[in-house]
Formats: sequence, C-alpha cells, structure tokens
Amino acid sequence: MTPYLPLEIAIRNIQFARNYTHTLLDDLQDEDWFCMPDGQISHIAWQVGHLAMAQYALTMIRIRGKEPDDAEFISNAFFKTFKKGTKPLSDPTAYPSLEEIKTVFDAVHAQAMAELPDCSEEELNQPLPEPHAAFNTKLGSLYFCANHEMLHAGQIGLIRRMIGKDPVR
Repeated sequence: MTPYLPLEIAIRNIQFARNYTHTLLDDLQDEDWFCMPDGQISHIAWQVGHLAMAQYALTMIRIRGKEPDDAEFISNAFFKTFKKGTKPLSDPTAYPSLEEIKTVFDAVHAQAMAELPDCSEEELNQPLPEPHAAFNTKLGSLYFCANHEMLHAGQIGLIRRMIGKDPVR
C-alpha cells in the first residue's frame, strides 16, 4: 500500500470534516438554523456561515490569494459577516438568507476540492505571507482547515442538543 502524500491527507481530512458537519445539518428544519437557546451565544446559521468563510480563507486566500472570480461563490459582504471576531446575533435579518448560507457553504467547499489537487508540494511548503498562531506553511493552513471545521462541528452538535435534536453519534 502506498502511503498518502501530505496534500492527500489534508484533502481527505477536509472532506471527512465536511461530511461529518453535513450529518449534523441534514435533519434540521429551517427554523432550527437561527435558534439561539436561552443563555447561548451562537446559532447554527452563524456556525455554517463562519465555516464557509474560514474554508475560503484557509484553502484559497492563504494558498493562492484572492481572485476576482471568487465573487462567484463568496461575496465580500458574506466574508465580513462571518469572519473571525464577529458575534452571532439572534436576528435572522442581520444575515444572508438561509438558502444563501447553504449555497455558499457548499460552493466554497466544491471550489476548494476542485483547486487543491493542483497544488504542488513546493507551493504548500512555502511560509505564509502573514503569520498564523496555529501554522506557518500553506500545508499547515489546509490541515488547520479540517481541525477548525471539527471544532465548529462540535459547537453545532451542542446547539443541536440544546434545541432538542437527538445526537448524531
């Protein structure tokens, strides 16, 4: 058996994390997405929007920079709404529609999965132009992407339980 290359491991981990997140989302009703249980500070819609923004940043911006065509699958306004440091609001009108959140979540992932196989080992071993506390190379950004998604999947799982949903696992 041939060992996996680092890029293959990163892609497999990102795909595993996304598949797991989808298991947490698949049985939700529209009204569940913006529900903030009493005393809680987040909702599933923010978590999913944040994951879309973060996957774009970690798998595209940090790897190849922003491209003009990126606006076809994620807008600057969407990015700013869900970026690090934003605080989830209980008002659904403060956000893009649920349909847009779901569409961007899926479109960013599809774009990342289309682009990543073309990355070279040399490119992925390059240091980042701007430092990050969790990693210092482009490959590290890809590994962190999967870890970051699993962290937020845990938060989605907790919110599910608090709104009365059964655990998925």
